[in-house]
Amino acid sequence: MSAEEVIVRVALLSPPFTELSYLLPEYLPPEAFFVGQRLVVPLGKHLRVGVLLAFEGGAPKSETKNFTLKSLIWPLDKSLLLSASYLDLARQIAKRHLDECGRILSSMLPLGLRMPKAGLRFFRQDGVLDLNPAQLAKVPPAEQKELGLLWLSGQAEIRRPGQSPLDAEFCVLCSDPPWPVRPAAKLQQALLELLFENGAISRRALEKKLGKGAGAALAVLVRRGLARIRPADPEGADDKGRGRGRAGEKFPKGAGANMPPPETANARSGSVSFALSPAQEQILAKLRPAALGGGGGAHLLFGVTGSGKTAVYLDLALRVLESGRSVLLLAPEVALAMKLKDEAEAFLPFSLLPEDRRHFYHGYQSPAVKERLFRLLAGEDAGASRLLIGTRSALLLPIKNLGLIVMDEEHDASFKQDEGQINYSAKEVAWFRAHQEGALLLLGSATPDLKSFYAAGEGAMPLHVLKDRVGGHLPEVRFVKVGKSLAAGADSLPLAPESLEALNDVVRRGEQAVILLNRRGYAPVMYCLDCGKALRCPHCDIALAYHKGRERMICHYCGWSSVFPSPCPVCGGLNFLPLGEGTEKLEEGLASQLPPGTGILRLDRDSARRMERLEEILAAFARKEAQVLVGTQMLSKGHHFPDVTLAVIAGADQGLNLPDYRAAERVFQLILQASGRSGRGDRAGLVLIETRDPEHYCWDYVRNADYEGFFARELALRKERRYPPFVRLGLIRISYAADYARGAEEATALGRSLRARAGELGLTLLGPAPAPLSVLKGRMRRHCLIKGDDWQKMRELYLFARRSLRGEGLSLRLDLDPVNML
Repeated sequence: MSAEEVIVRVALLSPPFTELSYLLPEYLPPEAFFVGQRLVVPLGKHLRVGVLLAFEGGAPKSETKNFTLKSLIWPLDKSLLLSASYLDLARQIAKRHLDECGRILSSMLPLGLRMPKAGLRFFRQDGVLDLNPAQLAKVPPAEQKELGLLWLSGQAEIRRPGQSPLDAEFCVLCSDPPWPVRPAAKLQQALLELLFENGAISRRALEKKLGKGAGAALAVLVRRGLARIRPADPEGADDKGRGRGRAGEKFPKGAGANMPPPETANARSGSVSFALSPAQEQILAKLRPAALGGGGGAHLLFGVTGSGKTAVYLDLALRVLESGRSVLLLAPEVALAMKLKDEAEAFLPFSLLPEDRRHFYHGYQSPAVKERLFRLLAGEDAGASRLLIGTRSALLLPIKNLGLIVMDEEHDASFKQDEGQINYSAKEVAWFRAHQEGALLLLGSATPDLKSFYAAGEGAMPLHVLKDRVGGHLPEVRFVKVGKSLAAGADSLPLAPESLEALNDVVRRGEQAVILLNRRGYAPVMYCLDCGKALRCPHCDIALAYHKGRERMICHYCGWSSVFPSPCPVCGGLNFLPLGEGTEKLEEGLASQLPPGTGILRLDRDSARRMERLEEILAAFARKEAQVLVGTQMLSKGHHFPDVTLAVIAGADQGLNLPDYRAAERVFQLILQASGRSGRGDRAGLVLIETRDPEHYCWDYVRNADYEGFFARELALRKERRYPPFVRLGLIRISYAADYARGAEEATALGRSLRARAGELGLTLLGPAPAPLSVLKGRMRRHCLIKGDDWQKMRELYLFARRSLRGEGLSLRLDLDPVNML
């Protein structure tokens, strides 16, 4: 036994997520451990997984007698999984949001990498010994030393735990609602709803949620073709039935119908040369040196809809890959990421890039798929050039040797995560990773985030502009004033007569149209005619939305649902009136207003919950199997349908009066993006925008697709009212259980203390005031809005708030540069 014991600092990957000191075990030398290694450590009576962050040196045994340090149990990695740069990224996110590094790492790592369930297999002369970490902790010291020698000599391996059939078999939904199931078959109904909401889940999870009887209900649904059972990770499948292609496999073919026609191309050293416009060539002449020179930096590409931004992305991707570096292409939604993937497959055959170095990633994939790709990218041979395409969470993968990061539709709010375990802005993380790697960060949009455009104007990053569409012109925009005629009744259709007439004309000409109504479901409110009350969520102070196809009332915030029709919970009545319109009602109503046989498709979160269904809808519309596509904001960005000559924006005023300083900017961006779906082919396009307030200043700029004019107007308003980019914003979100009697009193008292401290720090604090959505998921919510010029002072104020808490009644969370003000 040595005279000195080596102490290491370990970040726990499960609650309390803190950093603790442990001793290295005596049966393994210090050389067996390294920074970034996952370890099994004891905590109380349980075992946890942690990450070794640092060696704290040795302490003579005489100095450790005043306190007790536990020894860690065993390492879980033989080779480096979490590099120094990856740990640095986690530390930066933790530092920005004043959170524990362990919590950040827990959110960044796939589930399988943070669970202490791995097995250890030792190959001894007298046979093979399998132990799990709990068993290993109880092995006598002499035998532990023997096992340590086997580990060091390469005679041991880490094995994932075997799966029982309950874990190895997943249940998958085969059809969308409505389902032909008797109302009395409540367990079958509950099972179908569970699969619809969550996608594919294991049989164990099914039984855990619905009880032992779920197996019999599942067998009935499988016989009827409503559900099926598949392996946990079949060839070419990922989790929840929401996509195709495994980590490291070639991109699937045949999904490229929703793309612009191919450019003229000539083979060049096994890759593709695009027929680029002069404007694209001029921009690429500036971007290529930035991407290939290793100097990195951020650039903003501002191009109108249809101007060929994707061609710029792909040309740069090709050059960077040819130079031996990796490329990361990001989109805010899975559908747009799939579009990028399909375009990369169609235009960039990449003979220089083997199939096992092309990857597609999104948050809906299974833990097994995520873990496999994470290990692959973190491996020793992962420094070769790779192409990774995905959504926001792909930024947290350990891809190495990055030369280019592209954020398409950089203005989209989906690039900010403000729910779940951690808050982070994908734009900030992308900037940090580009700085780490010396990579080019290219932000692209037809309607850039106002702060990004301002930063470019102030010289913080170069601005590149594509002013014209490739081979076409922007559509004509008209405004349709709607009034009491659209106020509603149960049978109303949320389209003005002028819009219906234009829609019929398009159908008769054999062309296509898209209709944006940014509200899913059948009706947003169900009104009881007997007591005069709207049906409300019991956990949120919000009206339930009626989903006719599913025959349910659903809360769009917490997911709670109930069967409809059911007696009113207030008076027991059964007389209801649906108020307002959603995409489901619009789809139903159009069938009687258009020529017989007109194909109508719907694209929203309900109709495209299964990934294969999303692909089917887009491909069918591209093949002109339908002439009308109705949808929410899912159809507003990125999609290219050359036969669409009409875009109708219904309910365009939605969102203009929300309590959010970005309200007008978001409406402008949404409508300008949706307008861009019309007239992308040879024929002229028309956009009809239905509004009750045609005098709103936003419409003057929408009419001429005048982003720069809107930018100047909005910038002046924000300067006058002290909003970003002229000030920095922070939000302290306070919440407490609805039944906590002292919650309001404690929040008010905390607010008084915070206002005094904010004044000392040179900050302005407003609140605490009830949040616009004051009750969610059974918790009361209050907001404290902070204005100032220094992020660090905002962090100091938040630390003061945490130290001021008494007891555990209030929960606090800091959101710097908040995107969601509700």
